[in-house]
Amino acid sequence: MIRPATLGFALATGLIAAALPAQVWRSDQGDGTYRNPVLFADYPDPDIIRVGEDFYFVSTIFANAPGVTILHSKDLVNWRIATHVVDWLDGDPRYDLKDGGDYRRGFYAASLRRHKGLFYLAVTPVGHKTRIYRSARIDGPWTYKELGREAFDPALFIDADGTAYLGTSIGMDGTVTLLTLNEDLSAVTAAKVTYYNKGAEGSKIIRHNGFYYLFNAIPGKLAMTISRSRSLWGPWETKPSIDDKTGGHQGAIVDMPDGSWYGFVMVDAGAIGRMTNISPIFWKDGWPWWGTPDKPDFVPDRSPKPIAGHAFAEPPSSDDFSAPTLGLQWQWNHNPDDSKWSLTQRPGFLRLHATQADGIWTARNTLTQKAQGPMMRAIVKLDMAGIEAGDVCGLGSFGKYNAQLSVVGSVKGARSLRMQLTESTQNGPRTDIRVPAIPVTGRTLWLRADMDFQTQQGRVGYSLDNRTWQDVGDAFPLAFDWRTGTFQGQQIAISCYNPAPTGGYLDVDNFTLAPLSVGVQP
Repeated sequence: MIRPATLGFALATGLIAAALPAQVWRSDQGDGTYRNPVLFADYPDPDIIRVGEDFYFVSTIFANAPGVTILHSKDLVNWRIATHVVDWLDGDPRYDLKDGGDYRRGFYAASLRRHKGLFYLAVTPVGHKTRIYRSARIDGPWTYKELGREAFDPALFIDADGTAYLGTSIGMDGTVTLLTLNEDLSAVTAAKVTYYNKGAEGSKIIRHNGFYYLFNAIPGKLAMTISRSRSLWGPWETKPSIDDKTGGHQGAIVDMPDGSWYGFVMVDAGAIGRMTNISPIFWKDGWPWWGTPDKPDFVPDRSPKPIAGHAFAEPPSSDDFSAPTLGLQWQWNHNPDDSKWSLTQRPGFLRLHATQADGIWTARNTLTQKAQGPMMRAIVKLDMAGIEAGDVCGLGSFGKYNAQLSVVGSVKGARSLRMQLTESTQNGPRTDIRVPAIPVTGRTLWLRADMDFQTQQGRVGYSLDNRTWQDVGDAFPLAFDWRTGTFQGQQIAISCYNPAPTGGYLDVDNFTLAPLSVGVQP
């Protein structure tokens, strides 16, 4: 069904220039306070450290490339992307989207520390041995040594005497093991069980005022526990802490320059994925408590900024593709085929050559970035001149549900629009063609994808002039499903593929991400 836009979404502000950032969600309220989450997007399994006056935040990326994203902030509220540690996912052919790819696996929860003038990052690609990356600078270059074993969700901890450890546990067991590392953190020298905490994983370890504190996620209950001991080897005493109803279930705490403490914690939030909340911490009876003394163990929705005076900042989103490299906001679904994309073949455009695939789930060179909530609109301006017979090139959502509005080329040179919804299931992707083909002429076309994470629905539409818009099809669902989806929140995807080994290309002029408001027509 084709009709004028009736979704009830509109840009909260006028369309902005493609190169400008999009403030879909603003945590910093501009009055000395912030509201949670600090990023309304899928930044799961957080680990945050402070180095002087700088905070660094590392998050899980699964099989997106480049990978292992690190963000930087001066105040724990306003974040920018600093770097991706892993330029290319190596060590497994599935990272190249072979043999069904490595969906729901890849590079899980990383742990970041600073030690003797170097940054160290521990991360375990699922099914492979743990890696310790190191670099003198947060933006690299990074190199790694592989340890002799797989440590699930490694917790890197440097003790006061300089000895380095990795804590590891997995929720189906809950046995917390400490691996002792050698001096340059390149090998395991000993392994010893330190604690059993049923269902525990995602451990974090800190030391404060003579105690070791062990933070554990209990995913089965979406809850967190805190344990403490005078020795790394126990005995440990444990108390329950927050859960997803009161703030989150996986994270830890970080010290501030003035000696105070703040907490960071992940919360499951539906189709947007798993987001990170920041909370003040107060100490009572030798324990860290989330929130404030008048409302303990509750992450506030709004609170004074941890550090005042820093300006608004956010990860980039919109792009006019005029730079010689892709912006840090972009990640490929698995490793790309670098012969099939270019920013230089037509300067000012991203060129995506059609890759051979039977659908977006198997298509290499699908370019993604995180969807943003609570309500967003993505628009791409396309040049269709290079699209050839069989090419399927367009924009849409990517995740559990992949709703793609694509330009399809025909043998007669004509082009049409097709809206299809692909659901990832335990039996593989299932595709539903939602509307009959819509003929399009000319070479310039705008496509848009709206996502409302309050209603968990989205829509797609098109325009021939960027003024008059047509919705295509009905609303489609948005969802998070770690069993059959990507284990990520919904992503925005630009793709171009062809079932045949030959094909043309799609030129993307610009991409704009902006917020939506309710009840106003575009």
